[in-house]
Amino acid sequence: MGTALITGASVGLGEEFAWQLATVRHNLVLVARDQARLDDLAAKIRSAAGVRVEVIQADLTKERDLNRVAQRLKSETRPVGLLVNNAGFGVRQPFIRTSLKDSAAMEKLMIHAVMVLSHAAAVAMVGRGRGAILNVSSVAAHLASGLYAADKAWVKTFTEGLAVELKGTGVTATALLPGLTRTEFHARAGLDYLSYPSVAWLSAADVVSRALADVRRGVVLSTPSLRYGLLGQVVRLLPRWLVRAVSQIEDR
Repeated sequence: MGTALITGASVGLGEEFAWQLATVRHNLVLVARDQARLDDLAAKIRSAAGVRVEVIQADLTKERDLNRVAQRLKSETRPVGLLVNNAGFGVRQPFIRTSLKDSAAMEKLMIHAVMVLSHAAAVAMVGRGRGAILNVSSVAAHLASGLYAADKAWVKTFTEGLAVELKGTGVTATALLPGLTRTEFHARAGLDYLSYPSVAWLSAADVVSRALADVRRGVVLSTPSLRYGLLGQVVRLLPRWLVRAVSQIEDR
């Protein structure tokens, strides 16, 4: 039985990661901003799965909170064997109509926090000779659709580089690239479910199940759907001018 630390754990994919990991007897450290939701989820998981669940209320865009979570990852008396960097949010409107404050918050959460926590986890895990880091990216990383896509492209490339660096250490790094997934995330971002065909949507349970299976196998890029995997392959072969044109249509 190991311990997994999950950011953005109170809703969506983060909550699904918590339940699936608890089901296979992982102890948990749940990190999110909403204390009430964290406490409620922790109580339910303890009761249903009988595992230990810690909660850390933290806003990862704030350096003090981020450092508290990093220190938890460095603990040798309570080692974390799996880090899931899942916290994130999306701004639906274009970059030039988004305040710099909101844009900077996205950068802090989806780039700076991922870097800081991955570093803390990797150093501790390499010292023990085992562990895994799972960073949630997106198929949007292949596109040219604004700041969110740029942030997720950074996560993808950063994780690939980290995987190369960690080779042979007993520690792995995986980037998860899900497509459209039915979670609270998309509702908060103002995405209209009806504007996309039902076949485009994935279930959170399937995404998380595939991601954890890929982590166990040491897969570096995990795309939990054949159709989105094929989409990624096609986009990589297209000329970038065409990718930009498709992304412009998508953003309207």
